[in-house]
Amino acid sequence: MAQKGVQLDRETFSCSICLDLLKDPVAIPCGHSYCMKCIKTFWDEEDERKIHSCPQCRQTFTPRPVLVKNTMLAALVEELKKTGLQAAPADHCYAGPEDVACDVCTGRKLKALKSCLVCVASYCEKHLQPHYDAAPLKKHKLVEPSKKLQENICSRHDEVMKMFCRTDQQCICYLCPVDEHKGHDTVSAAAERTERQRELEVSRQDIQQRIQDRQKDVKVLQQEVEAINRSADKAVEDSQKIFSQLIRLMENRSSDVKRQVRSQQEAEVSRVKELEEKLEQEITELKRKDAELKQLSHTEDHTQFLHNYPSLSPLSGPTDSSSINIRPLRYFEDVTAAVSAVRDKLQDVLRVKWTNVLLTVTEVDVLLSAPEPKTRAGFLKYSCEITLDPNTTNTRLLLSEGNRKATLMSERQSYSDHPDRFTDWFQVLSRESLTGRCYWEVEWRGRGVCVAVAYKNISRAGRMNECKFGQNDKSWVLDCNNNSSNFWCNKVQTPVSGPQSSRVGVYLDHSAGILSFYSVSETMTLLHRVQTTFTQPLCTGLWLWYSCGDSAEFCKLQQSEVV
Repeated sequence: MAQKGVQLDRETFSCSICLDLLKDPVAIPCGHSYCMKCIKTFWDEEDERKIHSCPQCRQTFTPRPVLVKNTMLAALVEELKKTGLQAAPADHCYAGPEDVACDVCTGRKLKALKSCLVCVASYCEKHLQPHYDAAPLKKHKLVEPSKKLQENICSRHDEVMKMFCRTDQQCICYLCPVDEHKGHDTVSAAAERTERQRELEVSRQDIQQRIQDRQKDVKVLQQEVEAINRSADKAVEDSQKIFSQLIRLMENRSSDVKRQVRSQQEAEVSRVKELEEKLEQEITELKRKDAELKQLSHTEDHTQFLHNYPSLSPLSGPTDSSSINIRPLRYFEDVTAAVSAVRDKLQDVLRVKWTNVLLTVTEVDVLLSAPEPKTRAGFLKYSCEITLDPNTTNTRLLLSEGNRKATLMSERQSYSDHPDRFTDWFQVLSRESLTGRCYWEVEWRGRGVCVAVAYKNISRAGRMNECKFGQNDKSWVLDCNNNSSNFWCNKVQTPVSGPQSSRVGVYLDHSAGILSFYSVSETMTLLHRVQTTFTQPLCTGLWLWYSCGDSAEFCKLQQSEVV
């Protein structure tokens, strides 16, 4: 009996009021059983209404029934406790509003432990047991509890959707291909899942690889932050030391000037005092002589006068008075002027060099401009439209195609005078100022062309090298012809190897200081790359000098263009 009872629903022996196993069980007239204390407390609260009811079926009793312990039920509960029946589930075992409830439980439902995709139902631990014990049920697909099981049912045929329509990209049941999905490409849901699972795994691998790559990037950036901080701290420390050295140097120079001025002051004052003393002595002697002569001049006895006159000592030679011919000196004012000149010179140097210092600071560009593109499609993302500036055009160049094309002519064109015009070299600059990342292409015809990049302040008038692309520090140029190519900058020629092409691609990353020239045909081939520091916005330009009729045109580019 006890063994059979263990297999009964635990709720059968639980009080529906306290949800625990029955204690001193009593049966009320409707047949439901409760703990004696629980039902007494419940009825005590109903005494004022004079009507007492069953908490489960709500049947009412008048008068209040007398409660008598059910000794048989009490003995059964005690026996079941000994054989392993546990207390009723705690509240957290029951399904709440957010939980998936067991579809089999009656009354207060327990939380589902699994959902069956075949049965389209969810089961608590007890009601799930047949799926583990019965052979036919063992084949059913069990998943984590789901509230969306009804989504697996075909709304049209009320059948489980075990197939997938690839034509309409939706799950269907086995009856759907007969009507609305007739003739469609259908497979089993399992087969489609397998295919999608492979795609999912590929996507996951890609995501995981990207996560690893990004984690590496983050680590690099973290190291970069540390390096930036270390470098900045060292720069500040070193700069402070240098400025302290400059301050000490200026203080030492100030002390040197002060010491030398005081030394010279002392020497000059000593010389003047020495001369002053000599003059004072000479004055004293002269006064004494003058007194003697005065006294002799008053002698009335001629014989006595003549007798004493030869005895007077002769005057000593006068002090050299040339040393006291005061020149219009400014004394030490010239020192002040000299120091002021040094100060002005230092200020001028600082004004010029300080700009370089600040520019050097602002050019610290850690992030890390994107790498140079590898394909023409990548370059075309940075394509820019270039037009030529008529005000800069040499009069031997004819502009056409909306000022995108220049042709070298034998006769001068009737351009008006303009200070920006190249007067002697057959050159022209673009209207656009180039900063950031830019890409453009030049198509040329004839014997050759020079494709240039230059600062706007390049000189224009005359035949000096200052005006000529590639012959100064304000321009960079690729000289292309039918036989060879050369790169020029600041009068330095660099031979360029690579396939000859009538189209040249130019890539500029201004902040990174990168300038690259490419030969463009079916593929792109790097001809020459420059790594430098650009201090101003740039213009692109053309120089046609080989022969009349040569032309070059800036191409209209679109990102979708394919060579």
